[in-house]
Amino acid sequence: MSKSGLRSFPRNFWTVITMEFFERGSYYSVMSILSVYLVLGVNEGGLGFTKESVGVIKSVITPLLYILPIISGAIADRFGYRKILFFSFAVMSLGYLLTSFSNTYATVFLSLILMVTGAGFFKPIISGTIARSTDSRNSSLGFGIYYWAINLGAFLFPLIFVPLLKSIGWSYIFIMAAVGTGWLLFLNLFAYKEPTIPKSNKSLIMVFKEMVLVLKDYKFILMIVVYSGFWVLYFQMFDSVLWFLKEYVDMTPVDTFVNSLLAIFVSNPNWHFDAEHVTVVNAGTIIALQLVISAIVKNTRALPTMIVGIAMGTIGMAVLATSNYAWVFIGGMIVFSLGEMIAQPKFISYIGLIAPDDKKALYMGYSFLYGVIGSGIGGVLGAYSYVKLVNEMGRPSMFWLMFSFIGVATILGLLAYNRFILKKGTANPHS
Repeated sequence: MSKSGLRSFPRNFWTVITMEFFERGSYYSVMSILSVYLVLGVNEGGLGFTKESVGVIKSVITPLLYILPIISGAIADRFGYRKILFFSFAVMSLGYLLTSFSNTYATVFLSLILMVTGAGFFKPIISGTIARSTDSRNSSLGFGIYYWAINLGAFLFPLIFVPLLKSIGWSYIFIMAAVGTGWLLFLNLFAYKEPTIPKSNKSLIMVFKEMVLVLKDYKFILMIVVYSGFWVLYFQMFDSVLWFLKEYVDMTPVDTFVNSLLAIFVSNPNWHFDAEHVTVVNAGTIIALQLVISAIVKNTRALPTMIVGIAMGTIGMAVLATSNYAWVFIGGMIVFSLGEMIAQPKFISYIGLIAPDDKKALYMGYSFLYGVIGSGIGGVLGAYSYVKLVNEMGRPSMFWLMFSFIGVATILGLLAYNRFILKKGTANPHS
């Protein structure tokens, strides 16, 4: 009799789930405060970089994180998962460690490139191992656990470790991330088992040929470009939203409320909502509501559901334009997170519908290019616009309305794409 539920997964599955939890926890710990740390004055423990220069850093490292899996997946299939995981953890941990010691723009930039190189090589290995550790009976549950591990790491690490370490010194957050990923070297050596994978003859040249094939499909690329508009908004969560919080939002009402709850359990609590808690709100909302949202939209049509999700994300940005009151800020973050939960799964479904029947797997692999475009534009646009509209003109509402208009343009673009670009006879994208 075959095992069912959680008992149906082999040890290797739980090994990579552990890896994912610690890697994502480390990553989001750093990303939850990075844009604040880099612009914070030297006398406050930061590095004193300009927001524009930070925007350039983010517009390079984040696209790299999204595009590297195209290459690293092919390399792993040829040379083995364990070897690539070892490389990934070593480079990732070194990148975090070097960032903790770096205080010049060039050295920070290079250290972060090392970090995202390791993270980019890591991403396809974990999902590939899960795919080969599950079958038709437990695959859905397995990837659900995988998604929860991501968000649990993104929730717990910034909530628990970041405030504690930040009170000692900002550099300790990067050291923690270095330790959090570095110890996975030993887990890889002593617990991870190389999965049985079909021998691959795919060379990097073949990978680039596939890339050219996909890039020549203007309908697919146009779809990615349009949808990327939503992710221009998303990546503000790690940059301009944090600056706005630090400079314009008085979180005292939230602090008072949370401390009143904590006072039931501890005496004289002194909790304070800070930049890292934006990630906590986002991940916590997903953890709490993803199953409910997934059940609601399970059988809904792909494109209309995507539009609803993007509309909610757009409303979340627009909310920030209405007020700098603490609870309004929290509400905007929650509404945006709900939009993300609704839009992203249906986007994956939509890509499956519009991709050619004989190339669906290939197209799904390249669908994450939305992250390359969204982060590449969002980092620079957010930073330069923030300086001009918020810091120089004192018009934060105009700044958030600008991003709301990008969200509206994304919705109109999707409607136009569906109406004018897709030919009749294509698989029904409304299904």
